[in-house]
Amino acid sequence: MMKLLSCLYNMDTNRVKARFADGSTVAIDCIAIEDEYGNTPAQRAELDWLLYNKPLEYAQLVLGGEIEHYLSLGRDHGRLED
Repeated sequence: MMKLLSCLYNMDTNRVKARFADGSTVAIDCIAIEDEYGNTPAQRAELDWLLYNKPLEYAQLVLGGEIEHYLSLGRDHGRLED
């Protein structure tokens, strides 16, 4: 895979636009990712947290096929504090 340079999340389209070193771009449909991998409310919250806070890492995990493994680690970034 080419080197991923930047990502921009568009809230209106719910897509992440990823730009690579060779100038090519790809749009990631976040609804499709959430439908495929967000099986629990906690997983959906984690996907949202990652998307809003670290879109580059989100894109790397999705494009690298590692999003399922990431979610299996049980991080809790998306949890709301009391």
